[in-house]
Amino acid sequence: MAPSVFLSHLLPLVRGSLCRKAPCPSRTAVRRSQFLSVEGNRVLAGTVDRFGGVTVDLTESGLPEDISEGAFGRLLGDSLVQWRAEGKVAVWLRVPISLSRCAAAASTHGFTFHHAKHDHAVLALWLGEGESRLPGFATHQVGVAGAVLDESNGKVLVVQDRNKTKNAWKFPGGLSDPGENIGATAVREVFEETGVRSEFRSLLSIRQQHCHPGAFGMSDMYVICRLSPLTHAINFCTRECLRCEWLDLAELTRTSDTTPITSRVARLLLHGLEQGFSEIDLSMEELPAVYSGRFYQLYHRQLPPTLKS
Repeated sequence: MAPSVFLSHLLPLVRGSLCRKAPCPSRTAVRRSQFLSVEGNRVLAGTVDRFGGVTVDLTESGLPEDISEGAFGRLLGDSLVQWRAEGKVAVWLRVPISLSRCAAAASTHGFTFHHAKHDHAVLALWLGEGESRLPGFATHQVGVAGAVLDESNGKVLVVQDRNKTKNAWKFPGGLSDPGENIGATAVREVFEETGVRSEFRSLLSIRQQHCHPGAFGMSDMYVICRLSPLTHAINFCTRECLRCEWLDLAELTRTSDTTPITSRVARLLLHGLEQGFSEIDLSMEELPAVYSGRFYQLYHRQLPPTLKS
């Protein structure tokens, strides 16, 4: 399976009375920090964002590698005095694991952990008025499955997971990687689990579940896509799957050896096969994002040609 990934909040803006939230910084947005001298005190310098927050990356701060917890605590205390005087609303502190003792020092000044990834942790401190308006970090993980349907014979590709309490038929799938589109996840996971190559056609369903087992207390979004096969030969992964077959779609709708969501989507697919997939598909359209200059994927029922423009 793909490694676990979480889907983060959208991070809205701080705009005075609108009480919106300030964004969490990314490492790429951080310029090299230097020490500043303010009224005889050494003060950490960082990147100031347009919302009035300052980001300090300790990997780029010029700190001595052997700095003590106490010495860093004093330096951070002097910095906070300066930032408050300048009216900064928040501080984001990126701490590499090699300087984890600095996190302990920061906690004495009110910093709390915001998130951790691989070799660093990010701590945050709200300096503005009232309750913190800083965003939380991850709340969801995204799982994607691919229902590979052969329209020529009405068969669909299904697997039974290994090491499950109930070996029920289900569509192959796994967790989406960071920066990976839903359709790409479905195609990749189907190939990794079954050896069958396929192409994305549409989105069929989304399930939301909270406190999902194995998701570290987070919520889970589970997406099922409709795929078309490019190959048919099965070479399934024996580490993850106990069985893999092309199963008659009508049989999948009737069998008790499946999961409730698989059974429901199988009936949805059967309806599409009989009545036309325009009745069930949420197709994907790529559109330009207004602010970032990038593109995003929008999933929706097809519009009549006269309404597209």
